[in-house]
Amino acid sequence: MRLISEEASNVEFLTEAKKDGGKNYFIEGVFLQSDTKNRNGRIYPKAILQKEAKRYTEKFINTKRAFGELGHPDGPTVNLERVSHMIEELQEVDSNFMGRAKILDTPYGKIVKNLIDEGARLGVSSRGMGSLKPVKDGIQEVQDDFYLATAADIVADPSAPDAFVHGIMEGKEWIWDNGLLREQEIQEIKTKIEKSSRKDREQTLVKAFEDFIIKL
Repeated sequence: MRLISEEASNVEFLTEAKKDGGKNYFIEGVFLQSDTKNRNGRIYPKAILQKEAKRYTEKFINTKRAFGELGHPDGPTVNLERVSHMIEELQEVDSNFMGRAKILDTPYGKIVKNLIDEGARLGVSSRGMGSLKPVKDGIQEVQDDFYLATAADIVADPSAPDAFVHGIMEGKEWIWDNGLLREQEIQEIKTKIEKSSRKDREQTLVKAFEDFIIKL
């Protein structure tokens, strides 16, 4: 199974006044979209998203365990230390699945609130695991083993190194190892990029890419 994430473009970050003079912060909008090719060239059949939205709602939203993180996580599991918001709704509307999430008062949630107050432009990205099947014209269809890990992580536009690492994360296989999902041949590449200086970053990226291709 592969790590699959999709950026949601039709979302808004909102604030609502509280009686004590403070503010509540929310995300609202289209979290998931079916039966149409997205910007990553993938199609999610509606029946698959209906099944996963139902499971996710019953198992996580209704039990107040539907969390999302700040940033692009490295794997399919939710890291509670990085949680920034809790998803409260995921409703089917035509071919879309509309979501609403509340920003929490966690360390990472406070970062999100501060970014919103400062006018930062943020986005949302869904995250899941599943198989892909090529169909036509370079389009890939998500298969019925798709598992929605979280309907929304909060993200910003990634820098070139982050985009490269994130692209690899989506494309690599994951394995079940003694109860944990571990990535293969990824952490070494990521570490090299993170440790490289600004001056050597481009050369490091090229070498990392070459090493990655060799290992495929």
